[in-house]
Amino acid sequence: MGNVLGCVAAGLGWCCCTAVGSLISSCCGNDKNSTVPPGATSGRKRSVLLLMISIVFAMVFQYVVGPRLKPNYRNKINPVLAYLADAWIDGCEEFVDDDESSEDYDNLRQKCSGNNGVYRVAGSALLFFILTAVAACCKPTANREAWPAKYVLFLLLITGTVFIPNEPLFSSILMNIFRIGGVIFMIFNQLILLDMTFNVNESWVAKGDQAELDEGEGAGKKWFGALLATCALLYLASFVAIGLMYYFFSGCGTNTAFITITLIVGIVSTGIQLTGEEASLFASAAIFAYSTFLLYTAVSKNPNDECNPQLGEENVLGIVLGVGLTMIGVLWTGYSKTAYRAVGEEDDAVDDDQSGDGGRAPNTRVTGEENYGATEDNNEDNDDNEEGKRTFSSSWKLNVILALITCWYAMALTSWGSITDGGTVANPQVGRTSMWMIIGSQWLMVALYLWTLLAPKLFPDRDFS
Repeated sequence: MGNVLGCVAAGLGWCCCTAVGSLISSCCGNDKNSTVPPGATSGRKRSVLLLMISIVFAMVFQYVVGPRLKPNYRNKINPVLAYLADAWIDGCEEFVDDDESSEDYDNLRQKCSGNNGVYRVAGSALLFFILTAVAACCKPTANREAWPAKYVLFLLLITGTVFIPNEPLFSSILMNIFRIGGVIFMIFNQLILLDMTFNVNESWVAKGDQAELDEGEGAGKKWFGALLATCALLYLASFVAIGLMYYFFSGCGTNTAFITITLIVGIVSTGIQLTGEEASLFASAAIFAYSTFLLYTAVSKNPNDECNPQLGEENVLGIVLGVGLTMIGVLWTGYSKTAYRAVGEEDDAVDDDQSGDGGRAPNTRVTGEENYGATEDNNEDNDDNEEGKRTFSSSWKLNVILALITCWYAMALTSWGSITDGGTVANPQVGRTSMWMIIGSQWLMVALYLWTLLAPKLFPDRDFS
């Protein structure tokens, strides 16, 4: 009996180890035979996994590592801990007044060191995606290869940044780079939202039409009703949020102007969309909701305490919404089959769709790492091979998008670099600058959306498809 149980236990252990090994191999490397090229979207998905890992590391550095690295008695005994504590609080003294209590000083220092912990991880991820984009631009298949080495490189980058002092790399240089990248992402995110809303709108309408054909007249109303209900929910949430911001954030002319402009533009863009065939009501609702989110992000950064009741408090709602928006961008980049459209590329998965054996076209011979799908024929097959090569080329652009998402989550987690505590803001200039950058990006975004609605009406002879 004991031998039987031992055999069963050994078999289960072998199955478990095999499954875990396969999972790790699938995430980090290529689980296929060496003669079979990796899938067209494998690089994208592993890049997304690395970005999500970086977000986890950033939050650990912000809320666990950063606050614990302080010049206390225990850390002074250990020279390594003493050096790390000095490196992580480097430059944080400027946010503390001479009359601050020891408790206020500790709180401000912990927020400062925590923010710089986020910059360390996000800076490593930003450098990684930039290097990956350059490599993919030079060699189109680079984004699918050597992922175990890439993960090790990323971890080494994070480890190296732990020993670098805050000033001037993190607190000054990288924070401003993240601001600029975050603004660019907010503008580009309009394309992500439009792509997602168009996909959902087309999918639900198609399902409704198919239900009408299969089940008879009226069967598709549930899909059309769900689409209208979602639009109504987005508009309702936007109007309620704007009403609350009128109530809580309208104590000064600046915030009132921001709120009023957002409301007027949202109504006008919806009216224009309803009078034509451009976009869809679902797209207008999503853009209006996104504009409202950017409005809240901007007014919550206003350093004027007369019109910002959240001044000096942890903006939990802003962080949650910012991380949620990050997840939308991450999932779209990694898993959307139409992501290539937004970066002006052909489908990066076309070779998978045309193949039946791991991305290799039928009746082909693999001749080398950069010639997947190449055949012995010269003319037509070489053209097909060049087409296959071009299908890899969107990976460098998608890595640039991931770099912008990295900038955005760094700003979302750190409230755009602000250091606040106890109802006061230690660096009001950061809040003021961030406020204008965010609201400026919102204005540019809605202007671009209005242009997509108005251009076909103003220039009917031109093709804007």
